[in-house]
Order: sequence, then structure tokens, then C-alpha cells
Amino acid sequence: MVLLIVAGLMFGKVNFASTQMTPAAEREFMLNKLAEFSKKSGIDVEFLNFEYPQLYSRLQAEIRAGKNTLNLIADLQGNLYIMASEGFLSDLKDLKFEGKTFIETLEKFAYVKGEKVFIPWLQATYVMAVNKKAFDYLPRGLSKEDVIRGTEKWTYDALLEWAKNIYEKTKQPLLGFPIGPKGLWHRFLHGYIYPSFTGAQALKFDSVRAVEMWNYLKELFKYVHPASSTWDGMADPLLREEVWIAWDHTARLKPAIVEKPNDFVVVPVPRGPMGRGYIIVLVGLAIPKDADFEEPAKVIDFLTSPEMQVEILKNVGFFPVVQEAVGAVPEGALKVLAEGVINQSATKDSIVSFIPSLGPKSGEFTETYRMAFTRIVFQGEDPAKVVKELGERIRQLFKESGAELPEPDASLF
Repeated sequence: MVLLIVAGLMFGKVNFASTQMTPAAEREFMLNKLAEFSKKSGIDVEFLNFEYPQLYSRLQAEIRAGKNTLNLIADLQGNLYIMASEGFLSDLKDLKFEGKTFIETLEKFAYVKGEKVFIPWLQATYVMAVNKKAFDYLPRGLSKEDVIRGTEKWTYDALLEWAKNIYEKTKQPLLGFPIGPKGLWHRFLHGYIYPSFTGAQALKFDSVRAVEMWNYLKELFKYVHPASSTWDGMADPLLREEVWIAWDHTARLKPAIVEKPNDFVVVPVPRGPMGRGYIIVLVGLAIPKDADFEEPAKVIDFLTSPEMQVEILKNVGFFPVVQEAVGAVPEGALKVLAEGVINQSATKDSIVSFIPSLGPKSGEFTETYRMAFTRIVFQGEDPAKVVKELGERIRQLFKESGAELPEPDASLF
């Protein structure tokens, strides 16, 4: 443990290295909150911002030299996996924190080869927003509670029935997606509906189940608002009531929820034959190998407290990773958003995807999914033919970038 002596008093010292909270406003927020923590705890925390490669290089140099100065790390889950594979991180499975329940789905991804290499800290994701009017048109056998909680009854088939009901009774297609040139539709394709139908983002791109999924989308799009192809975000269409049900990133849905928090509910996405696929951007807190646990663990306890999780949501926009935080979120837009995000990540049938790291090939990866969608759904080409052709392209992208094809969740097979 590093010690700092000030005016005759001894404080624990934590050098907190983070690739997150780097923009000026976010950094200032963190500095103020950590200063409050230091005043109460007597632990001095120095908040150090790093770029992704810089943090890895710094930690690598310190571990090799046997001279740790950094004793708390915050980084994306994928980067922490790399650090763990190099033996840079401590096993945290014996750390216990009272008064908080970490979301089980997120906890599962904190382990590498039986070691718990980080504590979940922040999450971001994509969800569905529903105008409460839509609940008057639910198909038989599906309840409002099923949709809000993400039960096994909330399926893609149920979404199709629901959208069809709305269309037949209102004469309007009130389901929408951000398919415009700057919309995030490609994330829905590779991280949501593909895993839900095939169990994987890319590994089963041209499988029989993928063909079934594309045929499903062709049927669903009979009830999708045609202006979806021009929309980059779904907040305005929701506010104008051009759609009653929409999928998008939480940050892009937020303006609609903030303006009319009583009109909307944020809900988990439906499940498919293989489970409920969705993307999580996950940030974890880790302690470097051979560092003392005592002081960093107290900082982790503070950063993951329900109160601090809510402050982060209000000021930065990352969502809580502990279930108790929902009760601490004030009524209004943030509570609507937080409940939807936490309900989604707490579903038992989750198939969590992380955006593949393909470097300069990332744009080509996402464009391939968009191309498949355009050719199959908009242009009416044979899905089996299209996915066979583009599947080769997907595999080549991973080969050229040196990345591994994301594996499906083994628990599903």
C-alpha cells in the first residue's frame, strides 16, 4: 500500500488509472466525487487518465519491473481480458461488498479461466422504447409485465404479432428502427437479432437459422414505418408518434424519454429461438497483480455504491451495474431508462455480445450486415444465396484483422 503523509496524518493512497471519464466535464465530475470520498475516508485518490494503448504499456512496464505505482484500473472489458491473459491482474473473487447485488449477467463476464479479473462498474446498451398506447394492442398471451420484465413470452414472434395488431387496428405501421445512413441499425443486426436466432454474431452468419431470421425480418418489415430508412435516431419519431415501438441506443432514445417521461416505457428486446441477444458496453474495475487490496477495494466499494451509480447515470450517462441503484434513481426520465436497461441485463436468457475489435475493418464488418439487409429485405433477393456469398466476406474480415470470430455462448449448446 502506498502511503501519503499530510500535516502529520497518514492516508492510504490509490493511483486510479482509467481509460474512461476522459472528456473534461466527465473528468471534473470524477475529481469532485473522488475528493468527497477522500475527505470522508482519509484515502487519497489520484485520478489518472490514459489512452487505451498507453494504459496497457504502463501496466506492462510496472509489472515487469516489479514496481507497482498504479493500484486501481478502469477499462473496457475487452482490454481487461487482454491484461488478464498477460497475468497483469489480481483475482478478486474473494472481495465482498455489502448492500449491493451485481447484475448476474455482468458478473459472468468478469471471469477469465476461473479468476475474477474485474468488478463491473459501468454499462451502456441498446433497448426498445414503447409508447404506452401500444399496450392496448398486445397479442393474446402477452402481457405488459411480460414486455417490461423480458419474460420468455416476450419473443420476436410476439413482436411480429404485436406490430401486425397495431397495423390492422390503426392502419399505420408504428414499429420503427434507425436505418438511416448515420443510424445504428447494423448493431441491431449483428448484436441483437443474429445472436437471438443463431446464438452468435458472426460465426453462424450463413447458417440455416440465419436464413430463418432473414425470412422473419422480411415478414416483420410489412409493419415497419417506411421512413425508418431515413431515420438516424428514434427520439423524434417517438415524440411525433410516427412510431409507438422503437429500438435504438439509450443515448439516442433519451431525448424522447426526458421530454415525455410519462408517455414511454423502456423495455428489454425480445428473445429469439436461441435466447435474448443484445450488446453491452461494459467497463470494469481491476487491481493489478501484487497490489495491496485494502485501499483500492474501498474505492471500488464507493464507485459501485447505488448512490454513486445513480450520480454517474445523471452526470455521465452510463447505467448502473447493481440492482439496488434502480431504487435510488429519482422518478422521471432517468428512472424509465435505468429500469429498462437493468431489466434487460438481468434477463436469464441473455446472449451478451460485445462489438468486435476489427480495427480498420470495423466499417466493412457493419456494412456487410447492412448490405445483406438491403439485398434480402428491400430488394427481395434469396436470403440463402446472399448469406452464403457474404458469409465468406465476414470470415475473411476476421482473418485479415487477426481477430477471432466471436463464439456463441457455450451454455446454449
